Amino acid sequence: MVMTTVAAVGGRRAMVQRSLSLKTAPTASTLLHQMIASNSPKDVAKVVLKKGKTQLFRDGCPMVYSGAVDRIIGRPPPKTGDVVLVADGTEKPIGWGFYNSASMFCVRLMQLEEEASRDPGCALNVEKLLDTRICAAVELRKSLGLPSAHTNAYRLINSEGDRLSGLIIDVFGDLAVIASSAAWVEKYKHYIQACIIRSTKINHISWRPSLEYLKEEGLSLSDLTEGGLSAPPERIEVLENGISYLISLNGQKTGFYADQRENRQFLSTISEGQQVLDICCYTGGFALNAAAGGALNVTGVDTSLPALELAKKNIILNDMNPARISFLKQDATEFMKDALSRNDSWDIVILDPPKLAPRRKVLHSASGMYRNLNSLAMRLTKENGLLMTCSCSGAMTQSGMFLRVLQGAAAMAGRKITVLRQAGAASDHPIDPSYPEGAYLSNILLRVE
Repeated sequence: MVMTTVAAVGGRRAMVQRSLSLKTAPTASTLLHQMIASNSPKDVAKVVLKKGKTQLFRDGCPMVYSGAVDRIIGRPPPKTGDVVLVADGTEKPIGWGFYNSASMFCVRLMQLEEEASRDPGCALNVEKLLDTRICAAVELRKSLGLPSAHTNAYRLINSEGDRLSGLIIDVFGDLAVIASSAAWVEKYKHYIQACIIRSTKINHISWRPSLEYLKEEGLSLSDLTEGGLSAPPERIEVLENGISYLISLNGQKTGFYADQRENRQFLSTISEGQQVLDICCYTGGFALNAAAGGALNVTGVDTSLPALELAKKNIILNDMNPARISFLKQDATEFMKDALSRNDSWDIVILDPPKLAPRRKVLHSASGMYRNLNSLAMRLTKENGLLMTCSCSGAMTQSGMFLRVLQGAAAMAGRKITVLRQAGAASDHPIDPSYPEGAYLSNILLRVE
């Protein structure tokens, strides 16, 4: 009996000791604290979240809004671009990221506590983190078959989708165009460029700061230093799905809309023997794919003369018959109204307008514009023909309203529509599900009766 009691006590003592050892095991938070205590920089500020606001960021949302912050601990206070800890209400770190004193995004989280425990080499180490994330992005694109013998234009870094919020990198052959929309990206631009050169076969870098977004980040033009490695040519030739394009690096976005690559290729598979109209054609991406797919004739319409000049050069570059593909400079609405007055119609119509709803606050007025444009496009589509219609407005895509807008357009046009295909950006534009705001492109194929 005594022996049993002693054994039981000993067993309980062992259980308690095991329990204590588990409770005192190193955690990610102690790891971060230990690194601050033992390594430079030692004066890392702590951004403490309000009660009830922590779980959203533990679940992976990378954007810590200023309204979620209770207080900031640190003397002197952190400056824009500084590395900071993000902590819960008990001041226990949940991760670290880049601070911004001016933006509504107070911190862009880079690494959570459990990630730091799995990969301590990246904890509070900007250069190592950039190297790791960019290498991971390179490997992801390789797994998607990019680049290939048929395609050398693609997106390498897609901001939050590649865990580098505020950084976009498009690759065109051996040139990388880097679009910066966050203050931390500007601060660490030399690290970023060095990582790109180490991790890829890139020989030239063009740095394109997104001034509108950087202004919201508290930066002015005078804050920006010279970027890029060597002056890139004004125009370069790229290859996408076997079609060659001359693109201008002074054009829209990074110079080329790689996000529509898979949608353009799909269009080529349904264009044989069809008459095709491409509204807001830019440099002819959809139009050239339709022609390559065997369309009887293709008409592209845009208001940008420089874009249309490139589109016409792309006809020659691909040895296409200029009698079967033509580009016209005209306003989209005016062109469609004129075509309706002539009773013109097409088997396939593509409508890919510019961003009409850059902010949620203009979504209502933008919905009216989308409805009117699509109503005209539906009226130009032959009975049982196809309309491929797009929205690159994040506010529209995220609202879930686009299909309702299209249904309203069909009612205006007196037509019946059926959804055949719904798509977004190409697979090299990954989206973090914890930050659905990263989704912006809608591409919907309709049958129009």
